[in-house]
Amino acid sequence: MSEQKQESDVAALSYEEAREQLIAVVGRLEAGGASLEESLALWERGEALAARCEEWLEGARKRLAAARDQPL
Repeated sequence: MSEQKQESDVAALSYEEAREQLIAVVGRLEAGGASLEESLALWERGEALAARCEEWLEGARKRLAAARDQPL
């Protein structure tokens, strides 16, 4: 999968989808047995998924902060 395709694929994921895929990637890496090339691809995918999760969490933090700052 090209890097650009992978980035757009990850960008379309919900927090829950990205988190589940990240858990699966970590599991595969921890299990071992993958070739170096496959391990590197998994690592890169994991980094992209972790960044996507962080984007979602940061967005949620900003929405909470904005809601707290609004007068009742």
